Amino acid sequence: MSRRTSRHYLTVCFIIAVCILQLGFIVPLGAQPERCHDAITPNDMFSDLTCAFSGACLLAGGFAAILWGFLRSLSLHLQICWQVVPGQKIFWGSLLAGWGLPILFGSVALARTGVSYRFGDTCHINHEKALQDYWGPLLAFAAVSTILQFATLGYCIRVYIRALFKDDGRSQSSSRLPSHNGSVKTVTAKQAYRRVQKAVAVQWRGIVVVIIIIVNVVFLAVVFVSMDNTEQAVMENFGKAEPWLSCLVLSGGDKNMCLDKVKGLTTSEPTVMAVLILMSLNGIWTLLFLGRASMIPAWFDLIRKRFARKHDFVSVDARRHSGNARPYEMITSPPQSAYTPKAPEAVVTSPPIDGETIVVLSPQTREAKYVSPTMSFSTPRPPSSGRSHGREWDPVNTYARPWSPNANDKGGII
Repeated sequence: MSRRTSRHYLTVCFIIAVCILQLGFIVPLGAQPERCHDAITPNDMFSDLTCAFSGACLLAGGFAAILWGFLRSLSLHLQICWQVVPGQKIFWGSLLAGWGLPILFGSVALARTGVSYRFGDTCHINHEKALQDYWGPLLAFAAVSTILQFATLGYCIRVYIRALFKDDGRSQSSSRLPSHNGSVKTVTAKQAYRRVQKAVAVQWRGIVVVIIIIVNVVFLAVVFVSMDNTEQAVMENFGKAEPWLSCLVLSGGDKNMCLDKVKGLTTSEPTVMAVLILMSLNGIWTLLFLGRASMIPAWFDLIRKRFARKHDFVSVDARRHSGNARPYEMITSPPQSAYTPKAPEAVVTSPPIDGETIVVLSPQTREAKYVSPTMSFSTPRPPSSGRSHGREWDPVNTYARPWSPNANDKGGII
């Protein structure tokens, strides 16, 4: 399954974060919430449950998408530029930071700032304390992720240029032993280029989709910060809103007649629509770049194995010795007429030989009596009394030449 889908925890968590972000736009489409609390006040998370759910998904999903994009950029940068393979510590640290920080900053933003229907059917974060509680950390991680992406890209270009213009044929053809500078960690330009090329060939889909998500979320943040700054400027200087307020009074509260007076007081409608369209397309971009055709048969096989009927194993011996294999395999099943077990007969272990004892195994007794054969020489014998303090050696019995310390020859042999 993993080989056919090429799954990785960084990719899976990034896709889950994008799905949570898209829930902020999908849920209001089905719920069709009432955006207005009264004639001039929109609903917020305290007056509408759909607003609270969609706003929480939008805040947590957007922050998680940026953070997992940052973790993916960091992992790729370490592998390509520093040749560091992430281990178990980075794995658990990424899971803790990738889901813990979005929950933390999303909860703080909901508690201190809140969400409401500012435009569209999705609740967005309010203006008060939004920059320091949510947009500031989000833009910081997006900026660091962008720097890592461009640093990795610059390193790849540098390695490519070195491999293109540097002639390292002499170093490859040299038969001398490597010195301290030419150790195992030192690689040539072409070797580094091949390594970088393999890594980029595997990771280019993730690099592109991460850049797209970062650009979309940053664009959303810039638009919202611009809206907040414009509204704050109007609140501090009511003279800018005087033409619009006068038009509302003269038209009896008909806002459609005064739309031309709103220019300069809020963000333009095309810009807001562009933000919503780009954010809603994040799921499609993720599917196009991270989806693979091999995932469809892999999921089909996985579901089919879960619901497929598992057949009991029946051995070949059971089918050969019995017409019905079920009593053979199922020990607790009573024997049927088609198969009756045969009582075991006496087993002779060896042919009868003079002086030997035949060993017989009876089905009633589980013990066998064994008598040593008469021609066996392996029976242990008790030690003699003269061998208590050492071994005795008789040269006559061993046919060895006698030896004397007083012999004339040098070796002492008589």
